[in-house]
Amino acid sequence: MRFRHPDGTTVHLAYCTNVHPAETLDGVLAQLRDHCEPVRRRLGRDRLGIGLWLAKDAAHALDTDPAALRGLRTALDRRGLEVVTLNGFPYEGFGAEQVKYRVYRPDWADPERLDHTTALARVLTGLLPDDLTEGSVSTLPLGWRTTWTDARADAAHAALLTLAARLDALADLTGRSVRVGLEPEPGCIIETTVDALAPLTAVGHPRIGVCVDTCHLATSFEDPRTALDALADARVPVVKSQLSAALHAEHPHLPAVREALAAFDEPRFLHQTRTVGSTGRRYGTDDLGQALAGDALPDTSPWRAHFHVPLHAAPAAPLTSTLPVLKDALTRLVGGPHPLTRHLEVETYTWQALPPALRPRGRAQLADGIAAELALARDLLTDLGLKELP
Repeated sequence: MRFRHPDGTTVHLAYCTNVHPAETLDGVLAQLRDHCEPVRRRLGRDRLGIGLWLAKDAAHALDTDPAALRGLRTALDRRGLEVVTLNGFPYEGFGAEQVKYRVYRPDWADPERLDHTTALARVLTGLLPDDLTEGSVSTLPLGWRTTWTDARADAAHAALLTLAARLDALADLTGRSVRVGLEPEPGCIIETTVDALAPLTAVGHPRIGVCVDTCHLATSFEDPRTALDALADARVPVVKSQLSAALHAEHPHLPAVREALAAFDEPRFLHQTRTVGSTGRRYGTDDLGQALAGDALPDTSPWRAHFHVPLHAAPAAPLTSTLPVLKDALTRLVGGPHPLTRHLEVETYTWQALPPALRPRGRAQLADGIAAELALARDLLTDLGLKELP
């Protein structure tokens, strides 16, 4: 979906396909038929943007076989779909029964991460619509904190410099610019936007920036305007933003609230949980179950958990979502005289991890839910003065 900002800039809205567990190119093609096109039809649009997640095997097939890449591009066109952004955070196995810490491997100290991200950038230049010359790729924020060392930090810095050089060469070769955004996430080396400033200013390249995920922003209790203003002041580009909402518990000391939270403690994904004490200190656990198990977190202040809940359907009381944080972030991102980013992506990948009563029953209900999220995001954009384009 495309929108015209009042300054004339085109802003793109997509939904991320990492909600669909495909690891191969055949699986990606099936997604277009079974999920993406039905969502487009529900929205009554001739064209729908999707943020493709391409696992290692699918990316390799597209990068090494020009015919396969042309075939995917043809399938996108035939089904009324377009791609301007890729999700390069999960490497493989994102549809496995247990993902947890595996999603952070390989990290940016591992050459496989550089090679995979380079392949994604090359693939994206072949998928961009004919009238566009700029794409984006989101990636993990260097690595998980407990495995990090100075040596790994040096290797990651060198890898990002190499990536920047490769992106420059790719632009010279194709006439298309791909930017890569590190996505701050709780528990990682870059947990917050503040953490991103030093490593990205050290790289100092306009094609390497930040992907702002509004669920992660909220989980870390960052103020959207403060965070985004700091990025702008440091001239760190917001390559893309993922529109998502976290799980919020206002009164975690209450038994009813703990019981409601326990329904979201599931074995597949990691649900980092955070709170801020009276002195402003942030406390956290790696997973929701750890927070609920005892006194790991103070319970006199609200808790937030890294659980991407549907944008249009907040959890039932006594829980809610951080949709207000998303709205504040979006206002700063695209509500000013000029947009801070041109690529927006709804990313609720946890539909099948929701408590059983809230999960969609079959493809039709999942398509209904994704379409409803996109409709909400569309309304937020038009309320900010953007005009939806055909």
